[in-house]
Amino acid sequence: MRNFGRRSTYLSRFHSVWLQQNSVQAGWVISAALMLCLVLQPPADATAADESTGPPNIIFIMADDLGYGDLGCYGQTVIQTPRLDQMAREGMRFTQFYAGCTVCAPSRSVLMTGQHTGHTHVRGNAGGSNMLIQSLRDQDVTVAEVLKQAGYRTALIGKWGLGEVDQPGFPLRQGFDYFFGYLNQVHAHNYYPEFLYRNDKEVRLRNKVKLPEGKGPGFLGGSATKRVDYSHDLFANEALQFVRDNADGRFFLYLALTIPHANNEATRMVGNGAEVPTFGIYAGEDWPDPDKGQAAMITRMDGDIGRLFDLLQELEIDDNTLVMFTSDNGPHNEANHNLERFDPNGPLTGIKRSLTEGGVRVPMLARWPGKIAAGSTSDHLGYSADVMPTLRDLSGSSTQVTTDGISLVPTLTGEGTQPEHEYLYWEFYEQGSRQSVRFGNWVAIRQPMLTGSVQLFDLSVDLAQKKDLSAQHPELVEKAQQYMDSAHIPHPDWQPRGRASRRR
Repeated sequence: MRNFGRRSTYLSRFHSVWLQQNSVQAGWVISAALMLCLVLQPPADATAADESTGPPNIIFIMADDLGYGDLGCYGQTVIQTPRLDQMAREGMRFTQFYAGCTVCAPSRSVLMTGQHTGHTHVRGNAGGSNMLIQSLRDQDVTVAEVLKQAGYRTALIGKWGLGEVDQPGFPLRQGFDYFFGYLNQVHAHNYYPEFLYRNDKEVRLRNKVKLPEGKGPGFLGGSATKRVDYSHDLFANEALQFVRDNADGRFFLYLALTIPHANNEATRMVGNGAEVPTFGIYAGEDWPDPDKGQAAMITRMDGDIGRLFDLLQELEIDDNTLVMFTSDNGPHNEANHNLERFDPNGPLTGIKRSLTEGGVRVPMLARWPGKIAAGSTSDHLGYSADVMPTLRDLSGSSTQVTTDGISLVPTLTGEGTQPEHEYLYWEFYEQGSRQSVRFGNWVAIRQPMLTGSVQLFDLSVDLAQKKDLSAQHPELVEKAQQYMDSAHIPHPDWQPRGRASRRR
């Protein structure tokens, strides 16, 4: 029906021009055209059936360092997010969804491979010392590869962080047909970089960047002295164009936004890491610039996601497109902004780099008109490893994968029985290292990894994790230790070491 609609629009325009030049024969031309439309146009119910059969288009949007409480639909009262709040009203809001890790690279590795941090190859941020250990391998199977096998056109726009051009983790070697954005995490700190990548080629931008003191030309971070091309705006426009170009086929768009991650180098160099072209509706607030920038970034992202939904409706593919939105970990405190002003983790304790709930529990929205019930809420216990089996099932792919995830299709569609996780697992290699496991309403955290003492919390009565119950429940501590021991498969590249925090 979508193609017919475009053809009839073209015919109408052609007839208008023709009729202006050939008015004598106008009557029979109009009659013939109307008869042709009546013959070709299928009934409305048949059109709906055609649109609903077969796998959906898939757009997976990941924000960077967006907290559980940063959206209005999760309780935010200061920062305005009307389009994501609308997405929640028109789709499903998850209340117990978790990121794959509490920092960037391992969280994205969990998303792409469907394996938790005790199994996936990339388990931490490399810190620049050996970026190859932060690259996916040839043998890793990604969501993009699974969907490509099922006939999808695949694209990554935004931040990757799982392999450079000359490494096996480079996006075009991991199932993506098209890539535009940042490969390197430090490079992605700067919203006004001097270049981005389109596939394997550098695209020069009109910005100029000053490096931090003591850093040479090979360092990709810094603070811009000339700001023209804002990378987020480029990503938003590129995403819209990709959808336009592929509206007539099945497509998978992984839109990995950098908002609201801070420019850590700019914070240290100029005192403000919340880079945004304008403060927008917050310009008149009596706040420091970093606070205005933090709020403006999130609202800017919200508006661009709204543009994406508007385009889906314009192209008449809204009903056959699944859109999912989440974050890679909890909120940051790296832009020099005031966390108390925005309360980004809501009722939770901890932020990025913590394995308490605020570091790993994240917003998760899913919208698919006609398939996902509007205004629905799910308290199903899930995490980003579930994305792999979910999208594999929806796509009809026959690719075999080894995954720690469980398909969310029954929860999303309301059809069938939703399997449950026995436990969710995380490990973290910075700040002395730690592990965490959630089973039922219980969360256990062991620090340092493998050998440390265990804290135990009951989320059903202590969501803020204020009271350690390990002494009262030794049997649950032992059960948690067994889960952690079995979930962790040793990896030569990832050994707990030191307490120095690597900022990425």
